Amino acid sequence: MKFIDSSTKKGFSFGLVSGIITTLGLIVGLHSGTHSKLAVLGGIMTIAVADAFSDALGVHISEESEIKHSTREIWTSTISCFLAKFFFALTFVIPVLLFELNTAIIISIVYGFLLIALFSYYIAKQEKTEKPFKVVLEHLLIAILVIIITHYVGDWASTLS
Repeated sequence: MKFIDSSTKKGFSFGLVSGIITTLGLIVGLHSGTHSKLAVLGGIMTIAVADAFSDALGVHISEESEIKHSTREIWTSTISCFLAKFFFALTFVIPVLLFELNTAIIISIVYGFLLIALFSYYIAKQEKTEKPFKVVLEHLLIAILVIIITHYVGDWASTLS
């Protein structure tokens, strides 16, 4: 990503990580609450569209509020955020379509953690962080926390009907 401008990098980074964390949380929560493949697939596709637009607009407004970016930089961040979030969220459809739901959840978690770890390590090395594995661990711990919380929220939601 050395050859990519900072606006693209900012939008892509945000979209990638948000796409993974949000989708994993949704998958785990919906699975815990419904045990329905259809609900999980519908949730992933909804996240891919609605949350990608939402995050892209959030990045757009955040960039505008800094009053230091050109219109082109703002739109570059916005579009790269949307595309990254949309693409990475949709990739989680694949294991759900190909495997039994419990297996698909495990594959999705491993896949998501691998992407976060690789990207975090890459960014830490680019920033010349002395302990890149500390950055990776920090990011993975946040992802683990999201998964644990959404699992229990899904369990709780299943008791409401």
